[in-house]
Amino acid sequence: MAVSVPWRRDHAATAAGSGQVAPRAREDWRGRLFRRAVTGVVIALALVWLVPVAWTLDTSVKSENATIIIPATWNIPQFTFGSYSAVFSATALGRWYLNSAIVSVIATAATVITASMAGYALSRHRFRGKTLVYGCILAGIMIPPQALIIPLFRELQAVGAIDTYWAVILPQVPTPIAVFIFKKFFDGVPVELEQAARVDGASWWASYLRIAFPLSRSAVAAVSIFTFVWSWNNFLWPFLSATSTSMMTIPAGIGTVVSGVGIMNALQMASAVLASLPLVLVFLLGQRQIVEGVAGTGLK
Repeated sequence: MAVSVPWRRDHAATAAGSGQVAPRAREDWRGRLFRRAVTGVVIALALVWLVPVAWTLDTSVKSENATIIIPATWNIPQFTFGSYSAVFSATALGRWYLNSAIVSVIATAATVITASMAGYALSRHRFRGKTLVYGCILAGIMIPPQALIIPLFRELQAVGAIDTYWAVILPQVPTPIAVFIFKKFFDGVPVELEQAARVDGASWWASYLRIAFPLSRSAVAAVSIFTFVWSWNNFLWPFLSATSTSMMTIPAGIGTVVSGVGIMNALQMASAVLASLPLVLVFLLGQRQIVEGVAGTGLK
């Protein structure tokens, strides 16, 4: 039974009548001020980030001679799309597009399949050495990928796999972080759903395919988008493992856009703009899935 305390009502009324701000109102005012400050900082950082993007667009619509004028100036009114039409004839951009698509799609599919099964096993099953396996996965997240480049290159070179799709794809499967994300997601799924399926005779494989994996659509979307973007933008490993121009991906190929006198700025910037279009489309279509996937894993 609730007990009414008259003096509390009188105190609140006195505070309101005397012009004093109640503690709740002060907290709301501070919260609004903090949110506005954070929003202002984010907008300022976004504007700073847009400067190189604008410069890239400006350079891509200039003539090659205009890109080497010193001091550099913005020249948006006098633009030309000649670099965009010339980039396909001067480079193997079409082939690089195809290679990047093949590598990114296969790497994304391999990451989702292997990481979801491993994350489900770590979340739901007890087996000998589970703690050690999970510790190795966490260690794999902390190890910089650059530290593994030389051993991986030598192993693939020993089996004659350099300059093949598999040499470019397999080292780009970011399994450790993806396994961690899927495990965190499956930890938050009620185990009673799978226990009921087991009572009905469902196997481990059936529980994973029919219950766990369909419920992890948000995690699948987030891992897929991040893996696709990371693989599409990866430069160092494709540059080392693809020795021929026909096997290069877009980031590695753009670095070869040079002429007899040096780097061709307009062509290079036009190639960069064309290379970024798929990623912009992916983010525009999948931004909601990214937020839901990260929220579903419990990562803050």
